[in-house]
Order: sequence, then C-alpha cells, then structure tokens
Amino acid sequence: MAWFFTDENISAEDYIISGENARHIEKSLRMKPGEELTLCTPDMTQCNCEITRIAPGQVFVKVRERFPCKNEPDVKITLYQALPKGDKMDYIVQKCVELGVSRIVPVISSRCISRPDEKSLKKKTERWQKIALQAAMQSRRGIIPQVEKAVSFEQAVQGADNSLNIIFYECGGESVSSVINDKFDTIGMFIGSEGGFEEKEVQSVLDKGGKAATLGRRILRAETAPLAALSIIMYQTGNFD
Repeated sequence: MAWFFTDENISAEDYIISGENARHIEKSLRMKPGEELTLCTPDMTQCNCEITRIAPGQVFVKVRERFPCKNEPDVKITLYQALPKGDKMDYIVQKCVELGVSRIVPVISSRCISRPDEKSLKKKTERWQKIALQAAMQSRRGIIPQVEKAVSFEQAVQGADNSLNIIFYECGGESVSSVINDKFDTIGMFIGSEGGFEEKEVQSVLDKGGKAATLGRRILRAETAPLAALSIIMYQTGNFD
C-alpha cells in the first residue's frame, strides 16, 4: 500500500490530498478510485484510506481506519555524520532513514575533505531532506527524520544533548554491546569522514560523558560505518525484533 505523510492531523472521515503527493499519486503511480493508500499524520496516526475521486491536483480519499503508527523505534537516534566526499551523504541519509534514525546532523570535522560553501550546503541539505522523505515513505516510517543544518564538530558536541553519545573511533574503543548496557531514550552517534577523527575530537566527546566504541578490527568506509553502527544499535536495543 502506498505511504504518504500529511502536514496536518486528520480527524474527519473525508480528506483531500493536494500538492506533490497528489501529483505523485495521479501521474507517477497512476492510482485509480477504489485503490487504497496510507496517510501518516504529524501525531503519528496511521490512516488507511480509499481513493474516492481524482481531480487535477487533488486526490479525494475516505479514511477507512485509523490507529497509532507502531513503525518507529523506541529509541531516538541522532547521527552526527562528518561530511564525506562526493555524493556519499545521499546514500548515508537514505539508508539510515530506512534503518530508523530519527535525526541527521551533517558535521564538518577537522579531517573532512568535503567543505562546501554555505550556498552549496543549503542546496545539499534541501536535497538530503527530500531523500529522507522518500526513504521514510518507502520504509513506512511514522516520522520524516530531519536533516539539520551542517555544523562544526565543536557545535555538534555542544548540542548533543542525548542520554548517551557514542563516537565510533577507528583507533579503538569499547564494543557497542558493552556501551549500550542500559535503557536509553536518546542516543547520539558520531561517525567520521574518510580521514576519521582526530584524537582531540574523540576526547571532547569523552569529556562530555560520551563513550568511544569500535566497529571491529576492519576499517569501514565512511558510507559503510554509519549503517553498521546504526544496525548494531538497533539490534542491541531490540528494534530489529
């Protein structure tokens, strides 16, 4: 069943879909009256609907049933991703949203090779947000994870107000299973770019009460590490059950 997000909560039985979603339903999916789709609202209500009529730029639906969306993990994870080269961030955003990340903060660390100017960063962030939306629709998320404005590593650490912050360090650290030894509501993941992190950056996370963790003896690519780390955390917290 096709999955879409709305900008407003739905209380009535009848609802009109407009804008980009309506165009996608009509032009791309070529859906017809009588077919079913799902609308997920900002309050995470899942509305299973039937299309009753399609007009130019509008899709009329009737809500057949509504209930709380149960597709979200019970832990909110923020990815603090040091900017990798090229278009690797596109892939990271897409896959991490599928795996259940709640928020993504692009970070400019000491060893980042990619250092786009403010105008380029704005365009990139807008593209990453669109990728996050598409991935959230495809994976039937209850929310659209937000891709925040890029910040410096220092700003990321200062703003990382999570129950637990983990920095994944190629030079060693604890196993993820030993770090996640309790129930946490929010977890922050710091992942480096191609050059990894400088020791002083790792220390700044530790000084704030964070933990350094390892992903094993093999060195993973910048686009592989966040997927591996997020998958392990989801497994450790019971969100792959």
